[in-house]
Amino acid sequence: MTETNNEVTFEITEHIGVIAEHPTGWTKELNRVDWNHKGNPKYDIRDWAPEHEKMGKGVTLSEDEMLKLKELL
Repeated sequence: MTETNNEVTFEITEHIGVIAEHPTGWTKELNRVDWNHKGNPKYDIRDWAPEHEKMGKGVTLSEDEMLKLKELL
């Protein structure tokens, strides 16, 4: 899935899972996302509208950052 949102291009290359579901239908998800066609997907945690047509602010993590987060948890 490739989408454009306010000049930002993204492709969810891997849907890892839903962390939380909100009553509004939005979900907080962990995905791998390729931002602006850089070819280097990052781990991404953020809220998404039901069809991924809108997104909230989130956090992106490199592979090393995700491994460190996993270690910390």
